Amino acid sequence: MSDDRWKRAVPPKALVIGGSMAGLFAALLLRREGWDVDVYERIGAELAGRGAGIVTHSELFDVLGRAGIDTAAAAVGVVVPGRCVLDRSGQIAGKLGLRQVLTSWGHLYGLLKAALPPQHYHHGKNLEDVTELGDRVVARFSDGTEASGDLLVGADGIFSSVRTQLAANVQPKYAGYVAWRGLVNERDLSARTRAELCDWFAFSLPPGEQMLGYPVAGANEEMDVGERRFNFVWYRPADADHGLADLLTDIDGVRQPLSIPPTRIRSDVIAAMRQDAERLLAPQFAEVVHLTSQPFIQAILDLETPRMVLGSRTVILGDAAFVARPHVGMGVTKAAADAAALVDALRALPADLPAALATFESSRLPFGAAVVRRARHLGAYMQAQIATAEERTMAERHRSPEAVMAETAVATGIAA
Repeated sequence: MSDDRWKRAVPPKALVIGGSMAGLFAALLLRREGWDVDVYERIGAELAGRGAGIVTHSELFDVLGRAGIDTAAAAVGVVVPGRCVLDRSGQIAGKLGLRQVLTSWGHLYGLLKAALPPQHYHHGKNLEDVTELGDRVVARFSDGTEASGDLLVGADGIFSSVRTQLAANVQPKYAGYVAWRGLVNERDLSARTRAELCDWFAFSLPPGEQMLGYPVAGANEEMDVGERRFNFVWYRPADADHGLADLLTDIDGVRQPLSIPPTRIRSDVIAAMRQDAERLLAPQFAEVVHLTSQPFIQAILDLETPRMVLGSRTVILGDAAFVARPHVGMGVTKAAADAAALVDALRALPADLPAALATFESSRLPFGAAVVRRARHLGAYMQAQIATAEERTMAERHRSPEAVMAETAVATGIAA
Protein backbone atom coordinates (compact mmCIF):
# COMPACT_ATOMS: atom_id res chain seq x y z
CA MET A 1 0.00 0.00 0.00
CA SER A 2 1.51 3.32 -1.00
CA ASP A 3 1.81 6.48 1.05
CA ASP A 4 -0.67 8.17 -1.30
CA ARG A 5 -3.34 5.69 -0.35
CA TRP A 6 -3.07 6.68 3.31
CA LYS A 7 -2.84 10.43 2.74
CA ARG A 8 -5.65 10.96 0.26
CA ALA A 9 -9.02 12.44 1.24
CA VAL A 10 -10.70 9.04 1.51
CA PRO A 11 -9.41 7.39 4.70
CA PRO A 12 -8.56 3.68 4.88
CA LYS A 13 -11.50 1.47 5.76
CA ALA A 14 -11.64 -1.15 8.53
CA LEU A 15 -14.31 -3.79 9.02
CA VAL A 16 -14.59 -4.89 12.65
CA ILE A 17 -16.39 -8.19 13.12
CA GLY A 18 -17.80 -8.39 16.64
CA GLY A 19 -19.38 -5.58 18.61
CA SER A 20 -18.40 -6.44 22.17
CA MET A 21 -15.42 -5.09 24.12
CA ALA A 22 -12.60 -6.03 21.75
CA GLY A 23 -14.50 -4.78 18.72
CA LEU A 24 -15.40 -1.48 20.33
CA PHE A 25 -11.83 -0.86 21.49
CA ALA A 26 -10.52 -1.58 17.98
CA ALA A 27 -13.14 0.62 16.36
CA LEU A 28 -12.65 3.59 18.69
CA LEU A 29 -8.85 3.53 18.46
CA LEU A 30 -8.83 3.12 14.68
CA ARG A 31 -11.27 6.01 14.30
CA ARG A 32 -9.05 8.26 16.40
CA GLU A 33 -6.20 7.30 14.09
CA GLY A 34 -8.17 8.54 11.07
CA TRP A 35 -9.70 5.30 9.82
CA ASP A 36 -13.25 4.87 8.56
CA VAL A 37 -14.61 2.01 10.69
CA ASP A 38 -17.81 -0.01 10.80
CA VAL A 39 -18.63 -2.64 13.42
CA TYR A 40 -20.67 -5.72 12.51
CA GLU A 41 -22.31 -7.58 15.40
CA ARG A 42 -23.99 -10.97 14.96
CA ILE A 43 -26.64 -10.44 17.66
CA GLY A 44 -29.68 -8.60 16.35
CA ALA A 45 -30.41 -6.71 19.58
CA GLU A 46 -28.41 -4.76 22.13
CA LEU A 47 -25.78 -6.94 23.77
CA ALA A 48 -26.23 -8.05 27.37
CA GLY A 49 -23.36 -9.27 29.53
CA ARG A 50 -25.47 -11.12 32.13
CA GLY A 51 -23.95 -8.81 34.72
CA ALA A 52 -20.49 -10.33 34.62
CA GLY A 53 -17.94 -8.49 36.71
CA ILE A 54 -14.66 -7.13 35.35
CA VAL A 55 -11.43 -6.42 37.19
CA THR A 56 -9.58 -3.40 35.81
CA HIS A 57 -5.83 -2.85 35.48
CA SER A 58 -3.73 0.24 34.82
CA GLU A 59 -3.22 -0.75 31.17
CA LEU A 60 -6.98 -0.83 30.67
CA PHE A 61 -7.26 2.74 31.96
CA ASP A 62 -4.48 3.79 29.57
CA VAL A 63 -6.36 2.39 26.57
CA LEU A 64 -9.69 3.80 27.76
CA GLY A 65 -8.04 7.22 27.82
CA ARG A 66 -6.72 6.73 24.28
CA ALA A 67 -10.25 5.81 23.20
CA GLY A 68 -11.64 9.05 24.61
CA ILE A 69 -13.37 7.53 27.66
CA ASP A 70 -13.48 9.27 31.04
CA THR A 71 -10.95 7.36 33.14
CA ALA A 72 -11.87 8.73 36.55
CA ALA A 73 -12.20 5.69 38.79
CA ALA A 74 -15.68 6.73 39.91
CA ALA A 75 -16.83 6.83 36.28
CA VAL A 76 -15.51 3.36 35.51
CA GLY A 77 -16.43 1.31 38.57
CA VAL A 78 -16.35 0.67 42.30
CA VAL A 79 -13.11 1.06 44.27
CA VAL A 80 -12.21 -1.51 46.93
CA PRO A 81 -9.27 -1.14 49.34
CA GLY A 82 -8.22 -4.76 49.40
CA ARG A 83 -9.04 -8.43 49.71
CA CYS A 84 -10.16 -10.85 52.37
CA VAL A 85 -10.71 -14.58 52.78
CA LEU A 86 -13.65 -15.84 54.83
CA ASP A 87 -13.45 -19.24 56.48
CA ARG A 88 -16.30 -21.74 56.57
CA SER A 89 -17.79 -20.07 59.67
CA GLY A 90 -17.71 -16.64 58.04
CA GLN A 91 -14.78 -15.28 60.05
CA ILE A 92 -11.99 -13.39 58.33
CA ALA A 93 -9.08 -15.77 57.76
CA GLY A 94 -6.82 -13.27 56.01
CA LYS A 95 -6.64 -9.78 54.56
CA LEU A 96 -4.51 -8.08 51.92
CA GLY A 97 -4.41 -4.38 51.06
CA LEU A 98 -4.77 -4.05 47.28
CA ARG A 99 -6.72 -1.13 45.84
CA GLN A 100 -8.58 -1.98 42.65
CA VAL A 101 -11.40 -0.63 40.52
CA LEU A 102 -14.08 -3.23 39.78
CA THR A 103 -16.75 -2.79 37.16
CA SER A 104 -19.45 -4.72 35.34
CA TRP A 105 -19.55 -5.82 31.73
CA GLY A 106 -22.70 -3.78 31.11
CA HIS A 107 -21.28 -0.56 32.55
CA LEU A 108 -18.01 -0.71 30.63
CA TYR A 109 -19.74 -1.78 27.42
CA GLY A 110 -22.10 1.20 27.77
CA LEU A 111 -19.18 3.64 28.09
CA LEU A 112 -17.52 2.27 24.95
CA LYS A 113 -20.71 1.95 22.90
CA ALA A 114 -21.73 5.54 23.65
CA ALA A 115 -18.42 6.78 22.21
CA LEU A 116 -19.04 5.20 18.79
CA PRO A 117 -21.44 6.98 16.41
CA PRO A 118 -24.47 4.67 16.14
CA GLN A 119 -24.50 4.68 12.33
CA HIS A 120 -21.21 2.78 12.40
CA TYR A 121 -22.54 -0.10 14.56
CA HIS A 122 -24.60 -2.72 12.72
CA HIS A 123 -26.66 -5.38 14.51
CA GLY A 124 -27.79 -8.69 13.03
CA LYS A 125 -24.71 -9.21 10.86
CA ASN A 126 -23.80 -12.89 10.99
CA LEU A 127 -20.51 -13.40 9.12
CA GLU A 128 -20.53 -16.19 6.54
CA ASP A 129 -17.42 -15.56 4.46
CA VAL A 130 -14.17 -13.59 4.40
CA THR A 131 -12.36 -13.16 1.09
CA GLU A 132 -9.23 -11.18 0.32
CA LEU A 133 -9.17 -9.73 -3.19
CA GLY A 134 -5.89 -7.95 -3.89
CA ASP A 135 -6.08 -4.57 -2.20
CA ARG A 136 -9.46 -5.27 -0.53
CA VAL A 137 -10.99 -7.67 1.97
CA VAL A 138 -14.68 -8.55 1.65
CA ALA A 139 -17.02 -9.75 4.40
CA ARG A 140 -20.27 -11.43 3.40
CA PHE A 141 -23.14 -11.81 5.85
CA SER A 142 -26.03 -14.25 6.12
CA ASP A 143 -28.60 -11.53 5.32
CA GLY A 144 -27.13 -11.27 1.82
CA THR A 145 -25.21 -8.04 2.38
CA GLU A 146 -21.47 -7.55 2.11
CA ALA A 147 -18.88 -4.95 3.04
CA SER A 148 -15.33 -4.34 1.83
CA GLY A 149 -12.36 -2.51 3.25
CA ASP A 150 -8.60 -2.34 3.56
CA LEU A 151 -8.48 -4.31 6.83
CA LEU A 152 -10.73 -6.81 8.60
CA VAL A 153 -10.44 -7.18 12.38
CA GLY A 154 -11.89 -10.37 13.86
CA ALA A 155 -12.99 -9.37 17.36
CA ASP A 156 -15.87 -11.82 17.60
CA GLY A 157 -14.96 -13.79 20.69
CA ILE A 158 -14.08 -17.34 21.64
CA PHE A 159 -16.32 -18.90 18.97
CA SER A 160 -15.05 -16.46 16.33
CA SER A 161 -16.52 -16.85 12.85
CA VAL A 162 -13.42 -15.17 11.41
CA ARG A 163 -11.12 -17.70 13.08
CA THR A 164 -13.41 -20.59 12.14
CA GLN A 165 -13.20 -19.52 8.49
CA LEU A 166 -9.45 -19.00 8.33
CA ALA A 167 -7.98 -21.17 11.12
CA ALA A 168 -10.57 -23.89 11.69
CA ASN A 169 -8.13 -26.14 13.58
CA VAL A 170 -7.87 -23.66 16.48
CA GLN A 171 -10.62 -24.60 18.93
CA PRO A 172 -11.30 -23.92 22.62
CA LYS A 173 -10.51 -26.71 25.08
CA TYR A 174 -12.49 -27.42 28.25
CA ALA A 175 -10.37 -26.97 31.39
CA GLY A 176 -12.19 -29.39 33.69
CA TYR A 177 -14.25 -27.00 35.80
CA VAL A 178 -17.07 -24.48 35.57
CA ALA A 179 -17.93 -21.14 37.10
CA TRP A 180 -21.32 -20.37 38.55
CA ARG A 181 -21.86 -16.63 38.25
CA GLY A 182 -24.48 -14.17 39.34
CA LEU A 183 -25.45 -10.80 40.76
CA VAL A 184 -27.52 -9.74 43.74
CA ASN A 185 -28.64 -6.26 44.74
CA GLU A 186 -26.60 -5.04 47.69
CA ARG A 187 -29.72 -3.73 49.43
CA ASP A 188 -31.27 -7.22 49.42
CA LEU A 189 -28.47 -8.67 51.54
CA SER A 190 -28.49 -8.81 55.33
CA ALA A 191 -26.76 -6.07 57.31
CA ARG A 192 -24.02 -8.48 58.35
CA THR A 193 -23.26 -9.59 54.82
CA ARG A 194 -23.26 -6.03 53.50
CA ALA A 195 -20.84 -4.97 56.23
CA GLU A 196 -18.48 -7.95 55.97
CA LEU A 197 -18.53 -8.68 52.24
CA CYS A 198 -19.62 -5.80 50.04
CA ASP A 199 -16.64 -3.46 50.39
CA TRP A 200 -14.03 -6.10 49.56
CA PHE A 201 -12.72 -8.35 46.88
CA ALA A 202 -13.62 -11.41 48.95
CA PHE A 203 -12.97 -15.16 48.77
CA SER A 204 -14.30 -18.40 50.24
CA LEU A 205 -12.15 -21.47 49.58
CA PRO A 206 -13.77 -24.90 49.93
CA PRO A 207 -11.33 -27.75 49.15
CA GLY A 208 -10.65 -27.86 45.42
CA GLU A 209 -12.99 -24.92 44.74
CA GLN A 210 -12.93 -21.15 44.81
CA MET A 211 -15.67 -18.60 45.42
CA LEU A 212 -14.95 -14.91 44.93
CA GLY A 213 -17.03 -11.79 44.77
CA TYR A 214 -16.90 -8.01 44.73
CA PRO A 215 -19.19 -4.97 44.39
CA VAL A 216 -20.06 -3.53 40.97
CA ALA A 217 -22.40 -0.83 39.72
CA GLY A 218 -26.13 -1.22 40.29
CA ALA A 219 -28.64 -2.12 37.62
CA ASN A 220 -28.93 1.54 36.61
CA GLU A 221 -25.18 2.17 37.03
CA GLU A 222 -25.50 3.41 40.62
CA MET A 223 -22.18 3.54 42.49
CA ASP A 224 -23.41 4.54 45.94
CA VAL A 225 -23.13 2.12 48.86
CA GLY A 226 -26.41 0.28 49.20
CA GLU A 227 -27.35 0.81 45.55
CA ARG A 228 -24.64 -1.37 44.04
CA ARG A 229 -24.76 -5.06 43.17
CA PHE A 230 -22.52 -7.86 44.40
CA ASN A 231 -20.99 -10.03 41.68
CA PHE A 232 -19.91 -13.58 42.47
CA VAL A 233 -17.94 -16.26 40.62
CA TRP A 234 -17.84 -19.80 42.04
CA TYR A 235 -15.36 -22.22 40.42
CA ARG A 236 -16.25 -25.91 40.77
CA PRO A 237 -14.75 -29.07 39.24
CA ALA A 238 -16.91 -30.88 36.67
CA ASP A 239 -15.52 -33.69 34.56
CA ALA A 240 -16.32 -33.46 30.87
CA ASP A 241 -18.09 -36.81 30.51
CA HIS A 242 -20.52 -36.63 33.43
CA GLY A 243 -20.47 -33.46 35.51
CA LEU A 244 -20.37 -30.97 32.64
CA ALA A 245 -22.78 -32.99 30.52
CA ASP A 246 -25.36 -32.94 33.31
CA LEU A 247 -24.95 -29.21 33.99
CA LEU A 248 -25.42 -28.38 30.31
CA THR A 249 -28.43 -30.65 29.74
CA ASP A 250 -31.29 -28.17 29.54
CA ILE A 251 -34.90 -28.14 30.75
CA ASP A 252 -35.97 -30.12 27.67
CA GLY A 253 -33.28 -32.77 28.12
CA VAL A 254 -31.14 -31.40 25.27
CA ARG A 255 -27.37 -31.45 25.84
CA GLN A 256 -26.09 -27.99 25.00
CA PRO A 257 -22.50 -27.48 23.76
CA LEU A 258 -20.05 -25.46 25.85
CA SER A 259 -22.59 -22.90 27.07
CA ILE A 260 -26.23 -22.84 28.13
CA PRO A 261 -28.68 -19.89 28.30
CA PRO A 262 -29.43 -19.10 31.96
CA THR A 263 -33.17 -19.62 31.50
CA ARG A 264 -32.52 -23.13 30.12
CA ILE A 265 -30.70 -24.38 33.24
CA ARG A 266 -32.73 -27.08 34.99
CA SER A 267 -34.25 -26.17 38.36
CA ASP A 268 -32.77 -29.27 40.01
CA VAL A 269 -29.27 -28.19 38.93
CA ILE A 270 -29.76 -24.76 40.49
CA ALA A 271 -31.28 -26.26 43.65
CA ALA A 272 -28.32 -28.62 44.09
CA MET A 273 -25.90 -25.72 43.63
CA ARG A 274 -27.69 -23.68 46.30
CA GLN A 275 -27.61 -26.64 48.70
CA ASP A 276 -23.88 -27.02 48.11
CA ALA A 277 -23.43 -23.32 48.84
CA GLU A 278 -25.05 -23.76 52.27
CA ARG A 279 -22.85 -26.78 52.96
CA LEU A 280 -19.49 -25.50 51.67
CA LEU A 281 -19.30 -21.72 51.65
CA ALA A 282 -18.95 -19.00 54.23
CA PRO A 283 -22.50 -18.03 55.24
CA GLN A 284 -22.16 -14.58 53.70
CA PHE A 285 -21.47 -16.13 50.30
CA ALA A 286 -24.19 -18.74 50.79
CA GLU A 287 -26.62 -15.87 51.30
CA VAL A 288 -25.45 -14.21 48.07
CA VAL A 289 -26.02 -17.44 46.15
CA HIS A 290 -29.45 -17.98 47.74
CA LEU A 291 -30.63 -14.47 46.79
CA THR A 292 -29.37 -14.52 43.21
CA SER A 293 -32.50 -14.95 41.11
CA GLN A 294 -30.86 -16.14 37.90
CA PRO A 295 -27.38 -17.66 38.30
CA PHE A 296 -25.66 -18.84 35.15
CA ILE A 297 -22.95 -21.35 34.22
CA GLN A 298 -19.70 -20.65 32.42
CA ALA A 299 -17.62 -23.61 31.25
CA ILE A 300 -13.97 -22.65 31.78
CA LEU A 301 -12.05 -22.89 28.52
CA ASP A 302 -8.54 -22.40 27.20
CA LEU A 303 -7.91 -21.05 23.70
CA GLU A 304 -4.51 -20.34 22.19
CA THR A 305 -3.87 -19.47 18.56
CA PRO A 306 -0.50 -19.81 16.78
CA ARG A 307 -1.33 -16.87 14.48
CA MET A 308 -3.18 -13.59 14.89
CA VAL A 309 -2.62 -12.54 11.26
CA LEU A 310 -4.82 -14.78 9.12
CA GLY A 311 -4.21 -13.20 5.72
CA SER A 312 -2.62 -10.14 4.18
CA ARG A 313 -5.53 -7.99 5.44
CA THR A 314 -7.15 -9.98 8.24
CA VAL A 315 -6.29 -10.18 11.94
CA ILE A 316 -7.92 -11.56 15.08
CA LEU A 317 -7.60 -10.15 18.59
CA GLY A 318 -9.11 -10.38 22.05
CA ASP A 319 -10.93 -13.62 22.83
CA ALA A 320 -10.94 -14.58 19.14
CA ALA A 321 -7.21 -15.24 19.55
CA PHE A 322 -6.55 -16.12 23.20
CA VAL A 323 -8.91 -17.02 26.03
CA ALA A 324 -7.37 -17.38 29.46
CA ARG A 325 -9.16 -18.77 32.48
CA PRO A 326 -10.63 -15.84 34.41
CA HIS A 327 -8.23 -16.09 37.37
CA VAL A 328 -5.85 -13.56 35.81
CA GLY A 329 -8.70 -11.08 35.32
CA MET A 330 -7.09 -9.91 32.09
CA GLY A 331 -9.70 -10.66 29.41
CA VAL A 332 -10.89 -7.12 28.76
CA THR A 333 -7.50 -5.55 29.45
CA LYS A 334 -5.87 -7.96 27.00
CA ALA A 335 -8.44 -7.13 24.33
CA ALA A 336 -7.88 -3.41 24.85
CA ALA A 337 -4.11 -3.82 24.66
CA ASP A 338 -4.41 -5.94 21.50
CA ALA A 339 -6.37 -3.14 19.85
CA ALA A 340 -3.85 -0.54 20.98
CA ALA A 341 -0.93 -2.61 19.67
CA LEU A 342 -2.65 -2.97 16.29
CA VAL A 343 -3.15 0.77 15.98
CA ASP A 344 0.43 1.46 17.10
CA ALA A 345 1.77 -0.88 14.43
CA LEU A 346 -0.40 0.69 11.72
CA ARG A 347 0.81 4.14 12.75
CA ALA A 348 4.46 3.08 12.75
CA LEU A 349 4.27 1.44 9.29
CA PRO A 350 1.59 3.39 7.42
CA ALA A 351 2.86 2.43 3.95
CA ASP A 352 3.27 -1.30 4.53
CA LEU A 353 0.17 -3.07 5.85
CA PRO A 354 1.66 -6.61 5.87
CA ALA A 355 4.67 -5.38 7.85
CA ALA A 356 2.40 -3.52 10.28
CA LEU A 357 0.31 -6.63 10.89
CA ALA A 358 3.43 -8.76 11.37
CA THR A 359 4.71 -6.25 13.93
CA PHE A 360 1.39 -6.40 15.77
CA GLU A 361 1.42 -10.18 15.81
CA SER A 362 5.01 -10.44 17.02
CA SER A 363 4.22 -8.23 20.01
CA ARG A 364 0.93 -9.83 21.04
CA LEU A 365 1.40 -13.56 20.40
CA PRO A 366 3.91 -14.02 23.25
CA PHE A 367 1.80 -12.01 25.65
CA GLY A 368 -1.39 -13.91 24.86
CA ALA A 369 0.40 -17.21 25.35
CA ALA A 370 1.85 -16.01 28.66
CA VAL A 371 -1.57 -14.97 29.98
CA VAL A 372 -3.05 -18.37 29.09
CA ARG A 373 -0.12 -20.17 30.74
CA ARG A 374 -0.38 -18.12 33.94
CA ALA A 375 -4.14 -18.69 34.16
CA ARG A 376 -3.68 -22.45 33.76
CA HIS A 377 -1.26 -22.44 36.68
CA LEU A 378 -3.63 -20.47 38.93
CA GLY A 379 -6.58 -22.71 38.11
CA ALA A 380 -4.88 -26.11 38.20
CA TYR A 381 -6.16 -27.07 41.65
CA MET A 382 -9.81 -26.71 40.56
CA GLN A 383 -9.63 -29.10 37.60
CA ALA A 384 -11.66 -32.30 37.76
CA GLN A 385 -8.49 -34.17 36.81
CA ILE A 386 -4.89 -33.18 37.52
CA ALA A 387 -3.05 -35.04 34.80
CA THR A 388 0.56 -33.87 34.79
CA ALA A 389 3.39 -33.26 37.22
CA GLU A 390 3.32 -29.56 36.31
CA GLU A 391 -0.40 -29.37 37.17
CA ARG A 392 0.23 -31.08 40.50
CA THR A 393 3.00 -28.62 41.31
CA MET A 394 0.88 -25.62 40.37
CA ALA A 395 -2.10 -26.97 42.28
CA GLU A 396 -0.03 -27.06 45.46
CA ARG A 397 1.63 -23.70 44.84
CA HIS A 398 -1.48 -21.62 44.14
CA ARG A 399 -4.23 -23.04 46.39
CA SER A 400 -3.40 -21.39 49.76
CA PRO A 401 -5.46 -18.40 50.94
CA GLU A 402 -2.36 -16.20 50.85
CA ALA A 403 -1.57 -17.18 47.27
CA VAL A 404 -5.17 -16.77 46.12
CA MET A 405 -5.39 -13.24 47.56
CA ALA A 406 -2.01 -12.17 46.18
CA GLU A 407 -2.27 -13.71 42.71
CA THR A 408 -5.90 -13.62 41.54
CA ALA A 409 -6.68 -10.90 38.97
CA VAL A 410 -3.32 -9.14 39.21
CA ALA A 411 -0.88 -8.47 36.41
CA THR A 412 2.18 -9.87 38.19
CA GLY A 413 3.48 -13.30 37.27
CA ILE A 414 2.75 -12.90 33.54
CA ALA A 415 5.97 -13.14 31.58
CA ALA A 416 6.00 -13.46 27.80
